[in-house]
Amino acid sequence: MASFNKVILMGNLTRDPEVRYIPSGSAVCDIGLAVNRVWYDKGSSQKKEEVTFVDVTLWGRTAEIAGEYLSKGRPVLIEGYLKMDTWQDKQSGANRSKLKVVADTMTLLSD
Repeated sequence: MASFNKVILMGNLTRDPEVRYIPSGSAVCDIGLAVNRVWYDKGSSQKKEEVTFVDVTLWGRTAEIAGEYLSKGRPVLIEGYLKMDTWQDKQSGANRSKLKVVADTMTLLSD
């Protein structure tokens, strides 16, 4: 069976980018993205809005550009793929997991 893993998101940063460098010298940047969804509810005849918060990881030069040009509230377009992070909680020892997006490309948008 074939599979396809592609994500395209446009939203606003929820916090300033966090750029760090791994031992190999590659830049890594973690950003939070708020993505709004607006729809019209026929039952209540009202406009509804829902916000989804997504964690995004950028690598290499894209990560450095994000650190230089992005800040909280700025709009950005991200194309990438979904990745499941799993780890063991240090306090409880329980297994944890989180679905995030790893960016392939980033497009800076104007306000």
